[in-house]
Amino acid sequence: MDSEFRVRELMLGIEGLALLRHAMNGDEQFLKERVAEIRAFANGQGGDLPDGGAAVSELDAAAGYAAWSTVYDSLPNSYIEVEEPVVHGLLDKGPVGTALDAACGTGRQTAALTARGYRTIGVDQSPEMLDRARHNAPDAEYRRGFLEQLPLADDSVDLALCTLAMTHLPDLTTGVAELARVVRPGGRVIISDMHPFVISLQGQCLFVHGSDQLAFIRNYVHLPSSYLNAFAAAGLTVRACVEPVFNGRLAPGGYEESIADAARAAWEGIPLVIIWEAVAPS
Repeated sequence: MDSEFRVRELMLGIEGLALLRHAMNGDEQFLKERVAEIRAFANGQGGDLPDGGAAVSELDAAAGYAAWSTVYDSLPNSYIEVEEPVVHGLLDKGPVGTALDAACGTGRQTAALTARGYRTIGVDQSPEMLDRARHNAPDAEYRRGFLEQLPLADDSVDLALCTLAMTHLPDLTTGVAELARVVRPGGRVIISDMHPFVISLQGQCLFVHGSDQLAFIRNYVHLPSSYLNAFAAAGLTVRACVEPVFNGRLAPGGYEESIADAARAAWEGIPLVIIWEAVAPS
């Protein structure tokens, strides 16, 4: 498929979602603008496309996070903005001990853990992400490894944290079981993830790969029931579930920002992230 048309499809999808969600009670002028923009983009008259109609390519986790590591910390991110206050509030509840930051990425949560006094072990499959994490949170210990096979002994940490990473697993069961395995009796497991509403509606989250290409690492839809089943299979008891909603922030320079009215209307009130706190049996 022509890459320019692919970007146009994404923009048409956002316009259509905004129209669908507000068709019954939206402002008449807003609805007319959405229809006009849909016609323009569908007919190839919508003006220049973002990134010049850059190709949208799928990268596996290794290649994707190697590429994403160079820009991950540099751009505003609505998912992180709504997620961090909730996750940090859970971390503040303590008690402080040894913590695992699984799929630690660039170390944003590793730094939050060490700042709160946790002895922290960061694990990630990406050497490039681990290099960034060592720079951002130098007081932690780092190990290379995978969510499905964590390089830690049984019952070795008081807290296991995994943020915005389980969505890349086709199935949750092994990843959740691994977090439960390494947590001591009575310890906590905290997981944040892309909300299934967003993944179902949007499909994939794009980022700039290289100088002018759009790319994505595949996300899988995990319904809340899938999480509850995985927690139960791992012997964990759910203590809390929080679903923070879209805060109005659009990724700068992306295709959504060029149709900001439609994008904000499309995502208004939609939960971006789902956050779980679970406890291992004493």
